[in-house]
Amino acid sequence: MPIKIHGFFKCNLELTIKRIFCLKLIIDHCSKTLSIKIVYFGPALSGKTTSIKALFSEFGKEEEVCSIESTVDRTLFFDYGTVTFQNEEWTLKIHIYTSTGQDFYLVTRPITLRAVDGVIFVIDSHEDVYERNLISWKELISYFSDSINYLPIIIAFNKQDLEDKFNSIDFLKEISYYKYQNIDTRFTSAIKGQGVLNCFEDILRLVLRRYYNHKLVSAIN
Repeated sequence: MPIKIHGFFKCNLELTIKRIFCLKLIIDHCSKTLSIKIVYFGPALSGKTTSIKALFSEFGKEEEVCSIESTVDRTLFFDYGTVTFQNEEWTLKIHIYTSTGQDFYLVTRPITLRAVDGVIFVIDSHEDVYERNLISWKELISYFSDSINYLPIIIAFNKQDLEDKFNSIDFLKEISYYKYQNIDTRFTSAIKGQGVLNCFEDILRLVLRRYYNHKLVSAIN
């Protein structure tokens, strides 16, 4: 059953739907449905699967996350689920995926990222795996070339419940965070469900703003 939108979703969805046209997102004018694809990306064991399950739990849909797992509960290909919001006229379907963190299944990651509208980059904040996060970030940007500068991204510094965390500012400096045009950061503890919904709201805000701005530019030109 679609979730009736209110608050953040109502303001942003109703404002944006009236003005945007199709870029990567899929618009079905007959059924008045917009479809957006969001992917959780990051290194192995950073908390991508925990994040998507915590998010769906916020909507009372924790049983609707589909996972392809190994015998030791590690993601083989991806986790997947859809959240649907509806106002008086339009339906917004958000298709949410996680990419596998296991390097053995590296070939599946660009497939999962295909036609993505926004990325939540999930960081393992433990100081011992700092380099692993950098490697994963470099892999992510390698898939998009120059378009990465405009891709909506939320960097989620996960595992904030741990004591031995690295400095997030150092990481942002190392990846030249400020050169990207459509990016933001948040702090999460997915295992406790903290900050996960905020990340989802923020990536949706960035995605819709991107398409809204694109429409304004098109109209002027």
